[in-house]
Amino acid sequence: MSDDLLHLKPNVRVQGLVDQFTAWLHTLAPVPAAMNLNHLQLPMLDSYIQQPGVHAAAVANPRMKGGFFVDVAPGRVDEVRDLRDRILREERPLIELAEAVKQAESVLRAQASGYDLTPLYDQLPQALRGLVELVYDVNHAAGLRFLEPVLYRSEYHRPSRQSVDLSLDDGTEPPFILSTPRLPAPGHLQLPIPLAHPGIDTLFALRGKPLAFAEIREALEIGDDASARELRSLLTEEPAPPPGAITDGGGRVRYFGHACLVLQNATTAIVVDPLISSHHAAGDRYTYTDLPEHLDYCLITHGHQDHVVLESLLQIRHRVGVVVVPRNGGGHRQDPSMRLCLAGAGFTVREVDDYDEIPFDGGSIVATPFLGEHCDLDIRGKSTYWIRLAGKTIFVGADSSGLDSSYYRRIREHVGPADIAFIGMECDGAPLTWLYSHLYTQPVPRKMAITRKLSGSDAAQALGIVRELGATEAYVYAMGQEEWLQHIMATSYTPESYQLQQVAVFLQGCRERGIPAEHLLRRKELRW
Repeated sequence: MSDDLLHLKPNVRVQGLVDQFTAWLHTLAPVPAAMNLNHLQLPMLDSYIQQPGVHAAAVANPRMKGGFFVDVAPGRVDEVRDLRDRILREERPLIELAEAVKQAESVLRAQASGYDLTPLYDQLPQALRGLVELVYDVNHAAGLRFLEPVLYRSEYHRPSRQSVDLSLDDGTEPPFILSTPRLPAPGHLQLPIPLAHPGIDTLFALRGKPLAFAEIREALEIGDDASARELRSLLTEEPAPPPGAITDGGGRVRYFGHACLVLQNATTAIVVDPLISSHHAAGDRYTYTDLPEHLDYCLITHGHQDHVVLESLLQIRHRVGVVVVPRNGGGHRQDPSMRLCLAGAGFTVREVDDYDEIPFDGGSIVATPFLGEHCDLDIRGKSTYWIRLAGKTIFVGADSSGLDSSYYRRIREHVGPADIAFIGMECDGAPLTWLYSHLYTQPVPRKMAITRKLSGSDAAQALGIVRELGATEAYVYAMGQEEWLQHIMATSYTPESYQLQQVAVFLQGCRERGIPAEHLLRRKELRW
């Protein structure tokens, strides 16, 4: 192979993997990862091994979209069995950690009645020793407080579990990320390197700065073999077009789909919740080639799998100055630290709390409260953002709900009125158990679970947000309608869907109030 200078093709996609499953907050943070492995992934693999045809039929049924069925052809059942057996063999410490959490909580339920917890430390399983504190809340309910920084330095956090899968995006929908392991396949280059590996940055920097093939192979630790040939198929001699810059002293917001925004003035670029399409040939969306050359800040609103998206974050890590994440509550497994997780994956991370401010040339970022959307769980790791840019103020609401409009009145009192508000209106989201069942050590009654949902604002609540913020323009996110993120969202709306009906009511309400409003889809640009 020649030593010509090579660029990365614009439609390369990457998936971070943990034990061949897609990497996200609950497969990377040690305690949620242990619970996820033991209570969700291993049972799914066992179910598939026993009845692969049932899984294939469920995957093919549109009504089962987003269900926890393994999307692997039945003829590959032996490969899935091998994966299951390897996990059982190599991840025994994590399995024992999940079992220890269940045992410890059983002890607390039986014996922690508001009196001194000291005698119960001797009953803790060995797997938890030195990693938890037994605590009461002010209502005398006992629980485990995990020492999360210690866990990241323990045998329960092993970057050797991680790998990456590289392929070309031709518009084909990948399998649902929460249910299906990524087995080796033609056209996919799987590399046994951790997510923090610097070779990943070298690879994606090739879109702007080409290298010789030998240098690229060396950066990724690839020999002269079939992997090298697979790598070469991801490269090209053609450079990507240079991204457009802001040079007129004004501001720009580009909507890249879902909850992803890119905000720029002449000197600063900010991306929020990056989830970016790599299908460059589609032509109806912004892709990685439309990003600024440098992103000063990457803002993350909360830890759900469609907002902390490693397949996008890994592609832009080399061009991001700092990732800004909300501070978590400290020690609760339903609220893992995004700072620890992303720092462990090779990012430079800054944690913010409500009303912390980050000034930059020509504006500032203020972290503001985020209400609801987490099934009433005690999760502190979530933030909306107030961005002052080129003379305008932009409220980035993500999935924050308008359950109590007083939240937004107080935000306005502190930071002033908004010019533009971006609002989430997935107002009939998935139930508690869809995303969080693996964190529980006792069954959650279905009647309870379906009352607690991953829901944003309905029309009345969204109008309340706009009113209390004093917003003069409003935009509703696409809420998972873009086809390129179905492997993450698994949504299936029809014109009769309650969510879309509520969006229509909201837009009409804005029109009646003289407020320009729009339901976003695929891409949008605002300039001033």
